[in-house]
Amino acid sequence: MTNKPYSNTKATLAIAKASFRSIMRSPSAVVFSLAFPLIFIVVFANIGGSAPTVDVGVAKDCDTSNNIYKVLKTVKMVNLITKESAADMDKDLSKGAIDAILDIKVNPKDATKQNTQITAFPLSTQKAAVTVNVQYTKASQKGGIFKSVLNNILFELNSFVNSSAPKLAEVHETTIQGRVYKYIDFILPGMLGFSLLSSGVFGTAFVFLSLRLTLVIKRFFATPVKRYSIVLGEAIARIVFALLGAIFIIAIGHYAFGFTLIHGFITVINMLILSAIGLIIFMGFGFIISGVAKNESAVPPFSNIITLPQFLLSGTFFSTTAFPNWLQGISHVLPLTHLNNAMRKVAFEGASLGDVSHQLLILAAWFVGVYIVAVKTFKWE
Repeated sequence: MTNKPYSNTKATLAIAKASFRSIMRSPSAVVFSLAFPLIFIVVFANIGGSAPTVDVGVAKDCDTSNNIYKVLKTVKMVNLITKESAADMDKDLSKGAIDAILDIKVNPKDATKQNTQITAFPLSTQKAAVTVNVQYTKASQKGGIFKSVLNNILFELNSFVNSSAPKLAEVHETTIQGRVYKYIDFILPGMLGFSLLSSGVFGTAFVFLSLRLTLVIKRFFATPVKRYSIVLGEAIARIVFALLGAIFIIAIGHYAFGFTLIHGFITVINMLILSAIGLIIFMGFGFIISGVAKNESAVPPFSNIITLPQFLLSGTFFSTTAFPNWLQGISHVLPLTHLNNAMRKVAFEGASLGDVSHQLLILAAWFVGVYIVAVKTFKWE
């Protein structure tokens, strides 16, 4: 009678199955991965909130030396975008990624002969009338906010000119068609990232620390099970659980709140691939914490150091354009920022995975860095 060779593949699948059952029986895993994201989606979708800033593209030949532009730069809720090309601005406007395009023209032939000092705008003396061309889109619901801000500025500006003189500024408005960008299209990818980060960091850290402290891993070493089978089995279980959770969250968002899936099933598949990539990176943080922490009470502080900055600064609840420039710089380094941005591009703009290669490259850099540290700090016993 010949003995069959030991199968580490079967061992890996058995560990994955056992781990998956353990996750499903864990109240904290269900709460952080499903309950919290769904609660936030329901609350924010019904509040109907919007990102706190209005993104306005500035045309390349826009006059930026006049008082109107200088005052707009001081308005905190208006984010003036100057570094995009004209083609990218037009594309973003049609998709609702920006809310308006501003083009200010100085009209020297209409300049007033009076040397009028505009005391409300002490930045300079306004001598020439200007034409303010603004292009709005039906894809954004925030164009009205910018229109109100601009009208208030122009009303005060024109009020300093006597009735016999020509207006110092007038507005020409156009509106293009576009897909409506609902707040659920912003908040749901953020909540999905929230779920993946929580599951990857907290779940992995607690599980592997517990396995090490209870000597379960040490007992595995007495069997033919390879070390990679233990890690791979746990990883498979978490990925399957996270992807099922992602499908559930996307389905609720789409059918209950109208979350946009521009290419339907293909979009869902791309979002699931991004979810798996994000989870694998976040699990690396969990491995690091499980190796550094001495006991289970040390896991929450270490985990919060990693997760809280990303929850707050990665565009999970509100747009990163609301932050000051120095804080935006920090935000653009964090992996969750790029995962959220990639999710939103895929879901609403219909981008393929190739179209989000910039975000994927940054996530790949995080993967390499995180797992180099994880290998150095991870402990089996």
